[in-house]
Amino acid sequence: MNDSLLIALQLLLAHVLTDFVFQTKAWVSHKQQLKAKSWFLYFHAILAGLLTYLLLQQWTSFLVPIGIAVTHFFIDLWKLRAKEDNLKVFLIDQFLHVLVLALAWWYLNAEQVEVLKGLKEFFTSPYFLAITTGYLLVIFPVGFIIGKATKKWQEEIAEEEALSSLESAGRVIGIFERILIFTLILTDNFGAIGFLIGAKSILRFGDSKTGNARKQTEYVLIGTLMSFALSILIGSLVRVLIF
Repeated sequence: MNDSLLIALQLLLAHVLTDFVFQTKAWVSHKQQLKAKSWFLYFHAILAGLLTYLLLQQWTSFLVPIGIAVTHFFIDLWKLRAKEDNLKVFLIDQFLHVLVLALAWWYLNAEQVEVLKGLKEFFTSPYFLAITTGYLLVIFPVGFIIGKATKKWQEEIAEEEALSSLESAGRVIGIFERILIFTLILTDNFGAIGFLIGAKSILRFGDSKTGNARKQTEYVLIGTLMSFALSILIGSLVRVLIF
């Protein structure tokens, strides 16, 4: 294992231990109530720096552990002062932490020129570009196409009876469904796609009897088949390009 990868794993492990393993619900609750007055917030930030120092084992270097402790404190304070504690805030919080880790990794990496060269080759690689474009296609344009293609059936169902489902649940399910199918195709696991179809059929089996419930099931089936077909098509094209 090269030094660059080792440093990255050490920094990431320290963060995971700090934010997810050693941080208890009581700590989180105390910080949410008292915010900057909570001593847990300060201890949590110090723990981030201490674990970084111990895992890096660069005993004469204190700049990175101290920098991580200080930035961890202010990032968490921003999160505590946010109006809502939702997924968006959580993702921004983790993104900022990872950004700090990336800067620390860059600072500690003795082969910065080689890393830059590797990143340049990575982002100009047809393999990387094909896979990235494929994932973006199945997540965004395919969902848009399916939504437009099934709009008339969705409106027909809505006219008869309001759909009783979670808001945007179908769109989110479809995104993860297409990502999974695309990944299975890239990893040459075509057979597993059949299990996905079977699992989704079982979930909808009880709703396919009569009336509007049957129309809903048919609508979901149409969308599912379109989702599967387009994902398989894109996945197959990407495989032709990269293999």
